[in-house]
Amino acid sequence: MVNRAHFVILVLVYRLLVPLSAEPDQTRESYVVYMGGGGGAGAGVEEEAARAMHMEMLTSVAPAGDDQGRAAAALTQSYHHAFQGFAAELTEAEAAALSGHERVLSVFRDRALELHTTRSWDFLDVQSGLRSDRLGRRASGDVIIGIVDTGVWPESASFSDAGMGPVPARWRGVCMEGPDFKKSSCNKKLIGARYYGSQPGSASSSAAAGAVTATGGSPRDAVGHGTHTASTAAGAVVPGAGYYGLARGAAKGGAPASRVAVYKACSLGGCASSAVLKAIDDAVGDGVDVVSISIGMSSAFQSDFLADPIALGAFHAHQRGVLVVCSGGNDGPNPYTVVNSAPWIFTVAASSIDRSFHSTIVLGNGTLVKGIAINFSNQSITGGQYPLVFGPQVAGRYTPVSEASNCYPGSLDAQKAAGKIVVCVGTDPMVSRRVKKLVAEGAGASGLVLIDDAEKAVPFVAGGFPFSQVATDAGAQILEYINSTKNPTAVILPTEDAKDDKPAPVVASFSARGPGGLTEAILKPDLMAPGVSILAATIPTADKEDVPAGKNPSPFAIKSGTSMACPHVAGAAAFVKSAHPGWSPSMIRSALMTTATTRNNLGQAVASSTGAAATGHDMGAGEISPLRALSPGLVFDTTTRDYLNFLCYYGYKEQLVRKLAGAGAAGAAFACPRGAPSPDLIASGVNYPSISVPRLLAGRTATVSRVAMNVGPPNATYAAAVEAPPGLAVKVSPERLVFSSRWTTAAYQVSFEIASGGAGAGAGASKGYVHGAVTWSDGAHSVRTPFAVNVI
Repeated sequence: MVNRAHFVILVLVYRLLVPLSAEPDQTRESYVVYMGGGGGAGAGVEEEAARAMHMEMLTSVAPAGDDQGRAAAALTQSYHHAFQGFAAELTEAEAAALSGHERVLSVFRDRALELHTTRSWDFLDVQSGLRSDRLGRRASGDVIIGIVDTGVWPESASFSDAGMGPVPARWRGVCMEGPDFKKSSCNKKLIGARYYGSQPGSASSSAAAGAVTATGGSPRDAVGHGTHTASTAAGAVVPGAGYYGLARGAAKGGAPASRVAVYKACSLGGCASSAVLKAIDDAVGDGVDVVSISIGMSSAFQSDFLADPIALGAFHAHQRGVLVVCSGGNDGPNPYTVVNSAPWIFTVAASSIDRSFHSTIVLGNGTLVKGIAINFSNQSITGGQYPLVFGPQVAGRYTPVSEASNCYPGSLDAQKAAGKIVVCVGTDPMVSRRVKKLVAEGAGASGLVLIDDAEKAVPFVAGGFPFSQVATDAGAQILEYINSTKNPTAVILPTEDAKDDKPAPVVASFSARGPGGLTEAILKPDLMAPGVSILAATIPTADKEDVPAGKNPSPFAIKSGTSMACPHVAGAAAFVKSAHPGWSPSMIRSALMTTATTRNNLGQAVASSTGAAATGHDMGAGEISPLRALSPGLVFDTTTRDYLNFLCYYGYKEQLVRKLAGAGAAGAAFACPRGAPSPDLIASGVNYPSISVPRLLAGRTATVSRVAMNVGPPNATYAAAVEAPPGLAVKVSPERLVFSSRWTTAAYQVSFEIASGGAGAGAGASKGYVHGAVTWSDGAHSVRTPFAVNVI
């Protein structure tokens, strides 16, 4: 009886400690409910009608007794410009019920997306080999670039509208106000600004989503990332720009005559999927021409296309004639790390430019060791030397050697390290350069030398703290000096910048690599653009640790990442669009891809960060050359039907693909091509400006079809040339394409098979992916399409 009483009490206590609201079907989280194509023109009445329909759907799955007020409170976003759908706070049961609704294509959790965090444009012009003033040539103020990011600092000189004409009449956007952002913050350059997450009717109440959607109730940038990307894409010319004396020169965007509209969907904590999707929908409704998105999922958590907010938004943007450019991610250099890899997304890798930042280490024996960093050290050759020690020599008591050598938090003894320059290694990638710097600085060290090959070409910004990073061979020289000298000393000199660095470009070590995780039948990334040490505008409220002593925060910053590469391509796309306003998004992408360069400033093949020749999985078609893209000769126009066929070949059912396309002509009459879903059909059935064959077996032939359109002079004849790797037989049929006039098309096929090379099937071919290209030339234009073939 006593035991039974104890049991009853325990049950009652458990019920008290675990409230009903914690049960799975009662917990509310933010979900995105995607309903496919069929968005309206964006009029206010249509927006109200869309919200009413979405609330009706929410009410239909709500528990008995919930009224429409509860549905209104749950609804956080309504999508209606380019596609239909909404975001709402739902229980797991409600989400499951909505996923079965006849109008719903997919329901997915509102996950957090990551931010993929000058001289570069001059470098691209030099690499093109063409002489031109890109500031004025064919530039038009009618092109509008939408930036989905952390907002904007409108007072930056990069957003001056001096000399700009009236805002294009087709612009339908707004300049939202906030406590620190007025309508007057917008002008003829910065023509629109929106924010998501804090205004009434948009804020998510879930803790997870709220952490990343709290954008401050204003379009104003509190991070600096959005201001940097926006000014990179379309910043006005700002003479005398620089970063505390480094990278001096005129700062300008890729399309300085273009307009900018910002969509603040992110904060320091990240970006909510629902907000990013709403930003794309609004950008299309507002009338932008190009959308730049330096955001994406982690490569470890790539999802299905129907649960990827950027892929969904970009598909419908393409339907409306809007090109979406995205960063490929910073999870390189390992393969299968590229994100934003849907074929209708323009996916960008990052490269270096011909400017470097050196911080030289002077050893006590007079040896000069060149390091890479951005620091404003007060040390000098004539100012006296500092004791030089290896991390384990100043380790805290009981600290393992491995931790002290890596500058783990708490690993250095402040009494031993104070006043010394500490040498640490980077063998543990879990401890970032910033953490190592803070550890050394916190221990009272007078400087830090980091021995690490990772990201050795990407300078770390250390502010006023003496810091320099060296490669392993130079690090061995420093450690040898420490071990062979009774009282080793050194100084770390302040950074100096150098132009005409060679070789350049080089694929950045952090730049994510292909193949794509969702499909290997589309070659990704698409191409490469400058993303290392890029100078652009920022917010003048930078962290004090980056500001040299006695200096004010700089209005410009030097940043690295595919986040910085993405707006280079968006700006280049706007530049091409201004010259060819009638071109489709895929024609612009094709022009930039087929004219990309694969040679560096030494005239050699572009290399990856390891020194090996870069492949299509590293750099896509190569480094952008915006001037060459103005006259590509031929283009590959990838249509909405190509993308719908892709979805069929990928494995989606015809009815679902039709709903995704919407009720327009593309969707109503659409039928999937014959044939079972197959990667081989994707490779052949999508008219893409590159080729990827995911499986080539010995004794088999893979044949890929393409259709080229002449956008050059009439009466043109193009001849094919093949760059084939050893062991791969590549045949182009026909070998010549004849065009009688402009805008005419010609079809051709490329066949791949493993060449015989002695005993054994496929003995002449390397296993795994091999790379090459097919180039069409009429003597004036070279149209290069790279290929990747996986030899099984």
